[in-house]
Amino acid sequence: PQYALYKKQMSGFSGMISIYLKGDEVEKSRRFLKHLKLFTTAESLGGYESLVELPAVMTHASVPEEHRRQLGITDGLIRMSVGLENVRDLLEDIED
Repeated sequence: PQYALYKKQMSGFSGMISIYLKGDEVEKSRRFLKHLKLFTTAESLGGYESLVELPAVMTHASVPEEHRRQLGITDGLIRMSVGLENVRDLLEDIED
């Protein structure tokens, strides 16, 4: 949603990606994470390997739900840190 601002402020790209799953359900999000084979579930997103987290129940679990929603941190928000694995393998892992 803020791609124009990103382009204005930055000259490169990042390996950090946020996606919203349809349905906005925590159990659906957990199933998505559990299904991934190449991404490791972790609260730290700063490794060389591909990592994934569900902020609503991990990094922001202590934040009241109403405040999380105001920040855009819904039960369907998934944060991914893309590592050094082959991009085709990662895409296949997500799409399966």
